[in-house]
Amino acid sequence: MLYQLKQLYLKYQLDDASIDRIIEMAWEDRTPFDAITAQFGLSEAEVIQLMKSEMTLRNWQKWRARVQGRRTKHSALRGEDVTRFRCSRQKQITRNRISKR
Repeated sequence: MLYQLKQLYLKYQLDDASIDRIIEMAWEDRTPFDAITAQFGLSEAEVIQLMKSEMTLRNWQKWRARVQGRRTKHSALRGEDVTRFRCSRQKQITRNRISKR
């Protein structure tokens, strides 16, 4: 598993700030996995693998129970009227690779 993580970090050129941002986006309820894919290139399975390696087992289990089947985390399950990646009341986030307007 350690080898796979190193390959993941090298493939997507992930630094500590990027990893922290991915974890933050994965914990957010309204940020779908598609947003992480669009910004960082990681698939849902790779995000799950990253989260499992970066978190304690208990916290990872809580996260998995929270996001599994959640409508807001999967674009295919969301309503078509939801077009944003984040809550409208959330502060503007800096250090994103995709610039916000």
